[in-house]
Amino acid sequence: MALLFFSSSSFDFRVFIVLSFFFFLCNGSSYSSSSPSSSLFNTHHHRHHIAKHNYKDALTKSILFFEGQRSGKLPHNQRMTWRRDSGLSDGSALHVDLVGGYYDAGDNIKFGFPMAFTTTMLSWSVIEFGGLMKSELPNAKAAIRWATDYLLKATARPDTIYVQVGDANKDHSCWERPEDMDTQRSVFKVDKNTPGSDVAAETAAALAAAAIVFKKSDPSYSKILLKRAVRVFAFADKYRGTYSAGLKPEVCPFYCSYSGYQDELLWGAAWLQKATKNVKYLNYIKMNGQVLGAAEYDNTFGWDNKHAGARILLTKAFLVQKMKTLSEYKGHADNFICSVIPGAPFSSSQYTPGGLLFKMSDANMQYVTSTSFLLLTYAKYLTSARTVVHCGGSVYTPGRLRSIAKKQVDYLLGDNPLGMSYMVGYGPKFPRRIHHRGSSLPCVASHPAKIQCHEGFSILNSQSPNPNILVGAVVGGPDQHDRFPDERTDYEQSEPATYINAPLVGALAYFAHSYGQL
Repeated sequence: MALLFFSSSSFDFRVFIVLSFFFFLCNGSSYSSSSPSSSLFNTHHHRHHIAKHNYKDALTKSILFFEGQRSGKLPHNQRMTWRRDSGLSDGSALHVDLVGGYYDAGDNIKFGFPMAFTTTMLSWSVIEFGGLMKSELPNAKAAIRWATDYLLKATARPDTIYVQVGDANKDHSCWERPEDMDTQRSVFKVDKNTPGSDVAAETAAALAAAAIVFKKSDPSYSKILLKRAVRVFAFADKYRGTYSAGLKPEVCPFYCSYSGYQDELLWGAAWLQKATKNVKYLNYIKMNGQVLGAAEYDNTFGWDNKHAGARILLTKAFLVQKMKTLSEYKGHADNFICSVIPGAPFSSSQYTPGGLLFKMSDANMQYVTSTSFLLLTYAKYLTSARTVVHCGGSVYTPGRLRSIAKKQVDYLLGDNPLGMSYMVGYGPKFPRRIHHRGSSLPCVASHPAKIQCHEGFSILNSQSPNPNILVGAVVGGPDQHDRFPDERTDYEQSEPATYINAPLVGALAYFAHSYGQL
Protein backbone atom coordinates (compact mmCIF):
# COMPACT_ATOMS: atom_id res chain seq x y z
CA MET A 1 0.00 0.00 0.00
CA ALA A 2 2.95 2.34 -0.50
CA LEU A 3 0.92 4.02 -3.21
CA LEU A 4 -1.37 5.56 -0.61
CA PHE A 5 1.42 7.36 1.13
CA PHE A 6 3.70 8.07 -1.82
CA SER A 7 4.41 11.73 -2.43
CA SER A 8 4.58 12.91 -6.03
CA SER A 9 2.93 15.35 -8.42
CA SER A 10 0.42 12.66 -9.35
CA PHE A 11 -0.38 11.90 -5.70
CA ASP A 12 -3.99 13.13 -5.63
CA PHE A 13 -4.90 11.24 -8.79
CA ARG A 14 -3.35 8.02 -7.50
CA VAL A 15 -5.07 8.39 -4.14
CA PHE A 16 -8.37 9.03 -5.91
CA ILE A 17 -8.06 5.82 -7.95
CA VAL A 18 -7.12 3.72 -4.91
CA LEU A 19 -9.79 5.22 -2.64
CA SER A 20 -12.42 4.73 -5.34
CA PHE A 21 -11.52 1.05 -5.30
CA PHE A 22 -11.74 1.00 -1.49
CA PHE A 23 -15.13 2.69 -1.65
CA PHE A 24 -16.64 -0.26 -3.50
CA LEU A 25 -14.90 -2.78 -1.24
CA CYS A 26 -15.98 -1.06 1.99
CA ASN A 27 -19.49 0.04 1.02
CA GLY A 28 -20.34 -2.47 -1.66
CA SER A 29 -23.94 -3.34 -2.31
CA SER A 30 -24.87 -2.51 1.28
CA TYR A 31 -24.59 1.18 0.44
CA SER A 32 -27.50 0.95 -1.96
CA SER A 33 -29.86 0.40 0.93
CA SER A 34 -28.97 3.82 2.19
CA SER A 35 -28.10 5.48 -1.08
CA PRO A 36 -28.90 9.13 -1.61
CA SER A 37 -30.93 8.51 -4.75
CA SER A 38 -34.07 7.84 -2.74
CA SER A 39 -33.74 11.13 -0.91
CA LEU A 40 -34.76 13.67 -3.49
CA PHE A 41 -38.47 14.17 -3.65
CA ASN A 42 -41.72 12.43 -2.91
CA THR A 43 -45.37 13.23 -3.39
CA HIS A 44 -46.79 12.73 0.10
CA HIS A 45 -49.34 15.39 0.95
CA HIS A 46 -50.00 17.16 4.22
CA ARG A 47 -52.87 19.62 4.22
CA HIS A 48 -52.50 19.88 0.44
CA HIS A 49 -48.76 20.59 0.67
CA ILE A 50 -46.17 18.50 -1.13
CA ALA A 51 -43.12 17.48 0.89
CA LYS A 52 -40.03 18.44 -1.04
CA HIS A 53 -37.84 16.29 1.17
CA ASN A 54 -37.98 12.67 2.20
CA TYR A 55 -37.83 13.30 5.93
CA LYS A 56 -38.29 9.61 6.67
CA ASP A 57 -35.17 8.75 4.69
CA ALA A 58 -33.27 11.51 6.47
CA LEU A 59 -34.55 10.23 9.84
CA THR A 60 -33.34 6.71 9.07
CA LYS A 61 -29.92 8.02 8.13
CA SER A 62 -29.63 10.42 11.06
CA ILE A 63 -29.97 7.45 13.43
CA LEU A 64 -27.77 5.12 11.35
CA PHE A 65 -24.94 7.62 11.76
CA PHE A 66 -24.54 6.66 15.42
CA GLU A 67 -23.47 3.16 14.41
CA GLY A 68 -20.50 4.70 12.63
CA GLN A 69 -19.46 6.40 15.89
CA ARG A 70 -19.58 3.29 18.04
CA SER A 71 -16.61 2.29 20.14
CA GLY A 72 -16.18 -1.18 21.60
CA LYS A 73 -17.29 -4.63 20.50
CA LEU A 74 -19.74 -4.16 17.64
CA PRO A 75 -22.93 -6.26 17.63
CA HIS A 76 -23.89 -8.85 15.00
CA ASN A 77 -26.58 -6.53 13.62
CA GLN A 78 -24.17 -3.63 12.99
CA ARG A 79 -25.38 -1.92 9.80
CA MET A 80 -22.40 0.40 9.24
CA THR A 81 -20.36 -2.57 8.09
CA TRP A 82 -17.11 -0.81 7.24
CA ARG A 83 -16.53 -0.26 10.96
CA ARG A 84 -14.89 -2.90 13.17
CA ASP A 85 -14.27 -3.41 16.92
CA SER A 86 -12.13 -0.78 18.63
CA GLY A 87 -11.11 0.42 22.07
CA LEU A 88 -11.50 -3.05 23.59
CA SER A 89 -9.13 -2.31 26.47
CA ASP A 90 -10.55 1.11 27.32
CA GLY A 91 -10.45 1.72 31.06
CA SER A 92 -7.66 -0.71 31.77
CA ALA A 93 -5.31 2.17 32.63
CA LEU A 94 -7.32 2.59 35.86
CA HIS A 95 -8.49 -1.04 36.10
CA VAL A 96 -12.10 -0.30 35.13
CA ASP A 97 -14.25 -1.43 32.21
CA LEU A 98 -14.92 1.55 29.94
CA VAL A 99 -15.44 -0.37 26.71
CA GLY A 100 -18.23 0.98 24.52
CA GLY A 101 -19.82 4.38 24.10
CA TYR A 102 -19.30 6.81 21.23
CA TYR A 103 -16.49 8.73 19.64
CA ASP A 104 -17.77 12.29 19.71
CA ALA A 105 -16.85 13.41 16.21
CA GLY A 106 -14.04 12.74 13.71
CA ASP A 107 -11.41 11.65 16.22
CA ASN A 108 -10.98 8.59 18.43
CA ILE A 109 -11.59 10.10 21.86
CA LYS A 110 -14.53 9.37 24.14
CA PHE A 111 -15.47 12.69 25.74
CA GLY A 112 -18.03 12.13 28.49
CA PHE A 113 -19.49 15.65 28.52
CA PRO A 114 -20.75 15.80 24.91
CA MET A 115 -21.60 12.08 24.99
CA ALA A 116 -23.94 12.65 27.93
CA PHE A 117 -25.57 15.64 26.21
CA THR A 118 -25.99 13.56 23.05
CA THR A 119 -27.73 10.90 25.13
CA THR A 120 -30.04 13.42 26.77
CA MET A 121 -31.05 14.89 23.42
CA LEU A 122 -31.55 11.52 21.75
CA SER A 123 -33.75 10.57 24.68
CA TRP A 124 -35.69 13.84 24.54
CA SER A 125 -36.20 13.25 20.81
CA VAL A 126 -37.77 9.88 21.59
CA ILE A 127 -39.78 11.18 24.55
CA GLU A 128 -41.42 13.90 22.45
CA PHE A 129 -41.55 12.30 19.00
CA GLY A 130 -40.81 8.59 19.47
CA GLY A 131 -44.49 7.80 19.09
CA LEU A 132 -44.21 9.01 15.50
CA MET A 133 -41.04 7.07 14.60
CA LYS A 134 -42.64 3.66 13.99
CA SER A 135 -40.00 1.33 12.46
CA GLU A 136 -37.18 3.69 13.45
CA LEU A 137 -38.05 3.69 17.15
CA PRO A 138 -36.10 0.49 17.92
CA ASN A 139 -33.05 1.93 16.16
CA ALA A 140 -33.32 5.18 18.11
CA LYS A 141 -33.59 3.25 21.37
CA ALA A 142 -30.57 1.13 20.40
CA ALA A 143 -28.59 4.34 19.81
CA ILE A 144 -29.56 5.57 23.28
CA ARG A 145 -28.77 2.28 24.96
CA TRP A 146 -25.32 2.11 23.38
CA ALA A 147 -24.61 5.33 25.25
CA THR A 148 -26.35 4.55 28.54
CA ASP A 149 -24.67 1.15 28.86
CA TYR A 150 -21.39 3.06 28.74
CA LEU A 151 -22.55 5.80 31.12
CA LEU A 152 -23.53 3.14 33.65
CA LYS A 153 -19.96 1.83 33.49
CA ALA A 154 -18.56 5.33 33.82
CA THR A 155 -20.60 5.96 36.98
CA ALA A 156 -20.30 2.52 38.58
CA ARG A 157 -18.17 3.78 41.50
CA PRO A 158 -19.91 6.15 43.94
CA ASP A 159 -18.78 9.78 43.86
CA THR A 160 -16.65 9.11 40.79
CA ILE A 161 -17.31 9.59 37.09
CA TYR A 162 -14.89 8.55 34.39
CA VAL A 163 -15.30 11.43 31.97
CA GLN A 164 -12.80 10.78 29.19
CA VAL A 165 -10.90 7.96 27.53
CA GLY A 166 -7.92 8.95 25.42
CA ASP A 167 -5.47 11.82 25.36
CA ALA A 168 -6.95 14.29 22.87
CA ASN A 169 -3.66 16.05 22.15
CA LYS A 170 -1.89 12.80 21.35
CA ASP A 171 -4.86 11.46 19.41
CA HIS A 172 -5.00 14.61 17.28
CA SER A 173 -1.34 14.16 16.36
CA CYS A 174 -2.37 10.97 14.52
CA TRP A 175 -4.70 10.35 11.60
CA GLU A 176 -5.60 6.71 12.03
CA ARG A 177 -8.62 4.43 12.10
CA PRO A 178 -10.17 3.70 15.51
CA GLU A 179 -9.46 0.03 14.78
CA ASP A 180 -5.72 0.87 14.61
CA MET A 181 -5.44 3.15 17.63
CA ASP A 182 -2.05 2.96 19.29
CA THR A 183 -2.05 6.22 21.21
CA GLN A 184 -2.24 5.89 24.99
CA ARG A 185 -5.83 5.33 26.17
CA SER A 186 -5.50 7.51 29.26
CA VAL A 187 -8.53 7.68 31.57
CA PHE A 188 -9.65 10.86 33.33
CA LYS A 189 -12.18 11.18 36.13
CA VAL A 190 -13.96 13.59 38.44
CA ASP A 191 -14.47 12.81 42.11
CA LYS A 192 -14.77 14.51 45.52
CA ASN A 193 -11.32 16.05 45.23
CA THR A 194 -11.61 17.03 41.57
CA PRO A 195 -15.30 17.87 41.18
CA GLY A 196 -17.22 18.22 37.94
CA SER A 197 -20.77 19.37 38.62
CA ASP A 198 -21.29 20.14 34.93
CA VAL A 199 -20.39 16.75 33.49
CA ALA A 200 -21.96 14.95 36.47
CA ALA A 201 -25.29 16.79 36.25
CA GLU A 202 -25.39 16.28 32.47
CA THR A 203 -24.74 12.58 33.00
CA ALA A 204 -27.57 12.49 35.54
CA ALA A 205 -29.83 14.24 33.01
CA ALA A 206 -28.91 11.66 30.36
CA LEU A 207 -29.62 8.72 32.65
CA ALA A 208 -32.91 10.22 33.85
CA ALA A 209 -34.12 11.05 30.34
CA ALA A 210 -33.20 7.57 29.12
CA ALA A 211 -35.03 6.06 32.10
CA ILE A 212 -38.21 7.68 30.76
CA VAL A 213 -37.52 6.24 27.29
CA PHE A 214 -37.22 2.67 28.61
CA LYS A 215 -39.87 2.88 31.32
CA LYS A 216 -42.44 0.79 29.43
CA SER A 217 -40.30 -1.29 27.08
CA ASP A 218 -37.67 -2.33 29.67
CA PRO A 219 -38.81 -1.32 33.18
CA SER A 220 -35.96 -3.07 35.00
CA TYR A 221 -33.34 -1.25 32.93
CA SER A 222 -35.23 1.99 33.42
CA LYS A 223 -35.09 1.58 37.19
CA ILE A 224 -31.34 0.99 37.07
CA LEU A 225 -30.88 4.15 35.01
CA LEU A 226 -33.05 6.25 37.30
CA LYS A 227 -31.46 5.01 40.50
CA ARG A 228 -28.04 5.86 39.08
CA ALA A 229 -29.26 9.27 37.89
CA VAL A 230 -30.38 10.15 41.44
CA ARG A 231 -27.00 9.17 42.87
CA VAL A 232 -25.00 10.99 40.21
CA PHE A 233 -27.02 14.19 40.58
CA ALA A 234 -26.49 14.16 44.35
CA PHE A 235 -22.75 13.93 43.70
CA ALA A 236 -22.93 16.80 41.19
CA ASP A 237 -24.76 19.03 43.62
CA LYS A 238 -22.74 18.20 46.73
CA TYR A 239 -19.26 18.61 45.25
CA ARG A 240 -19.44 21.81 43.25
CA GLY A 241 -17.04 22.89 40.54
CA THR A 242 -16.43 22.80 36.81
CA TYR A 243 -14.68 19.73 35.50
CA SER A 244 -12.42 21.78 33.27
CA ALA A 245 -10.92 23.50 36.31
CA GLY A 246 -9.28 20.27 37.43
CA LEU A 247 -8.86 18.66 34.02
CA LYS A 248 -8.00 21.70 31.93
CA PRO A 249 -5.04 20.20 30.01
CA GLU A 250 -7.14 17.16 29.10
CA VAL A 251 -10.54 18.65 28.19
CA CYS A 252 -9.63 22.15 26.99
CA PRO A 253 -9.98 23.61 24.44
CA PHE A 254 -11.99 20.64 23.18
CA TYR A 255 -14.91 20.57 25.63
CA CYS A 256 -14.18 23.23 28.23
CA SER A 257 -17.14 24.09 30.43
CA TYR A 258 -17.28 27.72 29.38
CA SER A 259 -20.76 28.37 30.78
CA GLY A 260 -20.02 26.97 34.23
CA TYR A 261 -21.95 24.23 36.00
CA GLN A 262 -25.09 26.11 37.11
CA ASP A 263 -26.96 25.43 33.86
CA GLU A 264 -26.34 21.68 34.15
CA LEU A 265 -27.60 21.60 37.76
CA LEU A 266 -30.85 23.26 36.68
CA TRP A 267 -31.09 21.01 33.63
CA GLY A 268 -30.31 17.86 35.63
CA ALA A 269 -32.85 18.76 38.31
CA ALA A 270 -35.48 19.38 35.63
CA TRP A 271 -34.92 15.92 34.17
CA LEU A 272 -34.94 14.23 37.57
CA GLN A 273 -38.16 16.03 38.44
CA LYS A 274 -39.69 14.76 35.21
CA ALA A 275 -38.40 11.21 35.64
CA THR A 276 -39.00 10.69 39.37
CA LYS A 277 -42.00 12.98 40.05
CA ASN A 278 -40.32 13.47 43.42
CA VAL A 279 -41.30 16.80 44.96
CA LYS A 280 -37.77 17.31 46.29
CA TYR A 281 -36.56 18.16 42.78
CA LEU A 282 -39.40 20.59 42.28
CA ASN A 283 -38.46 22.26 45.56
CA TYR A 284 -34.81 22.27 44.53
CA ILE A 285 -35.71 24.10 41.31
CA LYS A 286 -37.89 26.62 43.14
CA MET A 287 -35.18 27.33 45.75
CA ASN A 288 -32.19 27.38 43.42
CA GLY A 289 -33.54 28.35 40.00
CA GLN A 290 -32.49 31.98 40.08
CA VAL A 291 -29.04 31.21 41.48
CA LEU A 292 -28.58 28.60 38.76
CA GLY A 293 -29.34 31.12 36.02
CA ALA A 294 -32.98 30.47 35.19
CA ALA A 295 -33.51 34.10 34.19
CA GLU A 296 -30.14 34.75 32.55
CA TYR A 297 -30.33 36.04 29.01
CA ASP A 298 -28.47 33.54 26.88
CA ASN A 299 -29.77 32.32 23.55
CA THR A 300 -27.44 29.46 22.68
CA PHE A 301 -28.35 25.86 23.41
CA GLY A 302 -25.76 23.12 22.97
CA TRP A 303 -23.39 20.74 24.68
CA ASP A 304 -22.03 23.52 26.93
CA ASN A 305 -25.01 25.71 27.87
CA LYS A 306 -28.30 24.02 28.82
CA HIS A 307 -30.27 26.97 30.20
CA ALA A 308 -32.59 27.28 27.18
CA GLY A 309 -33.38 23.56 27.21
CA ALA A 310 -34.11 23.62 30.93
CA ARG A 311 -36.48 26.57 30.49
CA ILE A 312 -38.42 24.82 27.73
CA LEU A 313 -38.59 21.56 29.69
CA LEU A 314 -39.78 23.28 32.87
CA THR A 315 -42.36 25.28 30.92
CA LYS A 316 -43.98 22.01 29.94
CA ALA A 317 -44.42 21.22 33.60
CA PHE A 318 -46.25 24.53 33.96
CA LEU A 319 -48.24 24.56 30.70
CA VAL A 320 -49.15 20.90 30.34
CA GLN A 321 -48.85 19.44 33.84
CA LYS A 322 -50.19 22.60 35.51
CA MET A 323 -47.39 23.04 38.03
CA LYS A 324 -48.20 26.64 38.91
CA THR A 325 -45.03 27.15 40.92
CA LEU A 326 -43.06 27.00 37.66
CA SER A 327 -45.10 29.75 35.95
CA GLU A 328 -42.07 32.04 35.61
CA TYR A 329 -40.45 29.62 33.17
CA LYS A 330 -43.02 30.44 30.51
CA GLY A 331 -41.57 33.95 30.35
CA HIS A 332 -38.00 32.63 30.38
CA ALA A 333 -38.80 30.19 27.57
CA ASP A 334 -40.56 32.89 25.54
CA ASN A 335 -37.48 35.09 25.86
CA PHE A 336 -35.32 32.40 24.31
CA ILE A 337 -37.79 31.74 21.49
CA CYS A 338 -38.14 35.48 20.81
CA SER A 339 -34.37 35.73 20.46
CA VAL A 340 -34.35 33.35 17.48
CA ILE A 341 -37.46 34.53 15.61
CA PRO A 342 -36.31 36.71 12.68
CA GLY A 343 -37.71 40.23 12.98
CA ALA A 344 -39.28 39.69 16.39
CA PRO A 345 -38.85 42.23 19.19
CA PHE A 346 -35.70 41.26 21.13
CA SER A 347 -34.52 39.01 18.28
CA SER A 348 -30.75 38.69 18.63
CA SER A 349 -29.88 35.87 16.26
CA GLN A 350 -27.91 36.17 13.06
CA TYR A 351 -28.99 34.42 9.85
CA THR A 352 -26.99 33.83 6.69
CA PRO A 353 -28.19 35.39 3.40
CA GLY A 354 -29.61 31.94 2.57
CA GLY A 355 -31.57 31.84 5.83
CA LEU A 356 -29.51 29.58 8.09
CA LEU A 357 -29.31 30.37 11.79
CA PHE A 358 -25.69 31.28 12.43
CA LYS A 359 -24.21 31.23 15.93
CA MET A 360 -20.52 30.59 15.39
CA SER A 361 -18.05 29.39 12.80
CA ASP A 362 -17.12 26.14 14.55
CA ALA A 363 -19.74 23.40 14.10
CA ASN A 364 -22.58 25.88 13.66
CA MET A 365 -25.01 23.18 12.56
CA GLN A 366 -25.22 21.93 16.15
CA TYR A 367 -27.07 25.14 17.06
CA VAL A 368 -29.30 24.82 14.02
CA THR A 369 -30.45 21.32 15.01
CA SER A 370 -30.76 22.02 18.74
CA THR A 371 -32.71 25.25 18.19
CA SER A 372 -34.99 23.58 15.62
CA PHE A 373 -35.74 20.85 18.14
CA LEU A 374 -36.60 23.37 20.85
CA LEU A 375 -38.86 25.29 18.47
CA LEU A 376 -40.81 22.15 17.57
CA THR A 377 -40.97 20.91 21.15
CA TYR A 378 -42.12 24.25 22.50
CA ALA A 379 -44.71 24.47 19.71
CA LYS A 380 -46.01 21.10 20.88
CA TYR A 381 -46.34 22.32 24.48
CA LEU A 382 -47.97 25.58 23.41
CA THR A 383 -50.49 23.72 21.27
CA SER A 384 -51.39 21.43 24.18
CA ALA A 385 -51.96 24.45 26.41
CA ARG A 386 -53.66 26.45 23.62
CA THR A 387 -51.37 29.40 24.07
CA VAL A 388 -48.77 31.41 22.17
CA VAL A 389 -45.37 33.09 22.47
CA HIS A 390 -45.30 36.70 23.63
CA CYS A 391 -42.44 38.87 22.38
CA GLY A 392 -43.01 42.35 23.72
CA GLY A 393 -46.26 43.43 22.09
CA SER A 394 -46.07 40.76 19.38
CA VAL A 395 -47.61 37.31 19.44
CA TYR A 396 -46.25 34.24 17.65
CA THR A 397 -48.20 31.02 17.17
CA PRO A 398 -46.94 27.45 17.39
CA GLY A 399 -47.31 27.34 13.61
CA ARG A 400 -44.79 30.13 13.21
CA LEU A 401 -42.29 28.25 15.37
CA ARG A 402 -42.75 25.13 13.27
CA SER A 403 -42.26 27.05 10.03
CA ILE A 404 -38.98 28.50 11.31
CA ALA A 405 -37.79 25.04 12.32
CA LYS A 406 -38.81 23.60 8.95
CA LYS A 407 -36.83 26.23 7.08
CA GLN A 408 -33.74 25.33 9.10
CA VAL A 409 -34.14 21.58 8.56
CA ASP A 410 -34.85 22.08 4.86
CA TYR A 411 -31.76 24.25 4.50
CA LEU A 412 -29.72 21.46 6.11
CA LEU A 413 -31.19 18.94 3.66
CA GLY A 414 -30.43 20.98 0.56
CA ASP A 415 -32.63 24.08 0.28
CA ASN A 416 -29.71 26.49 0.29
CA PRO A 417 -27.69 28.60 -2.17
CA LEU A 418 -25.29 25.74 -2.91
CA GLY A 419 -27.98 23.10 -3.29
CA MET A 420 -25.87 21.10 -0.85
CA SER A 421 -27.25 18.60 1.64
CA TYR A 422 -25.20 18.82 4.81
CA MET A 423 -26.21 15.27 5.73
CA VAL A 424 -23.83 12.71 4.25
CA GLY A 425 -25.66 10.23 2.02
CA TYR A 426 -28.81 12.31 1.65
CA GLY A 427 -29.59 13.98 -1.67
CA PRO A 428 -27.53 14.06 -4.86
CA LYS A 429 -24.96 16.54 -3.51
CA PHE A 430 -23.44 16.17 -0.06
CA PRO A 431 -20.00 16.54 1.60
CA ARG A 432 -17.51 14.02 0.21
CA ARG A 433 -14.43 14.91 2.25
CA ILE A 434 -15.64 15.04 5.83
CA HIS A 435 -13.14 15.50 8.66
CA HIS A 436 -13.43 11.97 10.05
CA ARG A 437 -10.61 9.48 10.47
CA GLY A 438 -12.55 6.26 9.99
CA SER A 439 -14.50 7.56 6.99
CA SER A 440 -11.47 8.97 5.22
CA LEU A 441 -9.12 5.98 5.48
CA PRO A 442 -9.47 2.60 3.74
CA CYS A 443 -11.65 0.25 5.77
CA VAL A 444 -10.24 -2.87 7.42
CA ALA A 445 -11.93 -5.15 4.88
CA SER A 446 -10.06 -3.54 1.99
CA HIS A 447 -6.84 -2.77 3.87
CA PRO A 448 -6.31 -5.29 6.69
CA ALA A 449 -2.79 -4.07 7.41
CA LYS A 450 -2.44 -1.43 10.10
CA ILE A 451 -2.23 2.19 8.99
CA GLN A 452 0.29 3.84 11.29
CA CYS A 453 -0.27 7.05 13.25
CA HIS A 454 1.28 9.47 10.76
CA GLU A 455 0.62 7.56 7.54
CA GLY A 456 -2.95 8.77 7.36
CA PHE A 457 -2.04 12.44 7.06
CA SER A 458 -1.40 12.05 3.36
CA ILE A 459 -5.06 11.11 3.02
CA LEU A 460 -6.19 13.93 5.30
CA ASN A 461 -4.44 16.47 3.10
CA SER A 462 -5.58 15.01 -0.22
CA GLN A 463 -8.59 16.07 -2.30
CA SER A 464 -9.85 12.51 -2.76
CA PRO A 465 -13.38 11.69 -1.58
CA ASN A 466 -13.71 9.62 1.58
CA PRO A 467 -13.91 5.92 0.69
CA ASN A 468 -16.35 5.06 3.51
CA ILE A 469 -19.71 6.81 3.51
CA LEU A 470 -20.63 7.82 7.07
CA VAL A 471 -24.32 7.78 6.19
CA GLY A 472 -26.40 10.30 8.12
CA ALA A 473 -23.49 12.36 9.45
CA VAL A 474 -24.31 16.07 9.61
CA VAL A 475 -21.24 18.27 9.30
CA GLY A 476 -20.49 21.66 10.86
CA GLY A 477 -21.98 23.35 7.82
CA PRO A 478 -21.49 26.53 5.81
CA ASP A 479 -20.02 29.82 6.96
CA GLN A 480 -21.97 33.03 7.57
CA HIS A 481 -22.03 33.67 3.82
CA ASP A 482 -23.44 30.21 2.94
CA ARG A 483 -20.06 29.04 1.63
CA PHE A 484 -18.82 25.49 2.12
CA PRO A 485 -15.45 24.38 0.70
CA ASP A 486 -15.81 20.62 1.44
CA GLU A 487 -12.23 20.39 2.66
CA ARG A 488 -11.23 17.48 4.87
CA THR A 489 -8.78 19.62 6.84
CA ASP A 490 -11.51 22.14 7.70
CA TYR A 491 -12.75 20.67 10.97
CA GLU A 492 -14.94 23.70 11.75
CA GLN A 493 -17.16 23.13 8.72
CA SER A 494 -16.52 19.53 7.67
CA GLU A 495 -16.51 17.56 10.93
CA PRO A 496 -19.65 15.68 12.04
CA ALA A 497 -20.55 15.18 15.71
CA THR A 498 -23.02 13.11 17.69
CA TYR A 499 -24.54 16.18 19.34
CA ILE A 500 -25.37 17.67 15.93
CA ASN A 501 -27.48 14.63 15.02
CA ALA A 502 -29.15 13.91 18.36
CA PRO A 503 -31.73 16.75 18.37
CA LEU A 504 -32.21 16.43 14.61
CA VAL A 505 -33.63 12.93 15.13
CA GLY A 506 -36.67 14.37 16.89
CA ALA A 507 -37.17 17.14 14.36
CA LEU A 508 -37.03 14.74 11.40
CA ALA A 509 -39.50 12.39 13.08
CA TYR A 510 -41.93 15.27 13.46
CA PHE A 511 -41.69 16.36 9.83
CA ALA A 512 -41.76 12.80 8.46
CA HIS A 513 -45.00 12.21 10.34
CA SER A 514 -46.46 15.60 9.43
CA TYR A 515 -46.08 14.86 5.73
CA GLY A 516 -47.45 11.32 5.92
CA GLN A 517 -44.12 9.59 5.39
CA LEU A 518 -44.31 7.52 8.58
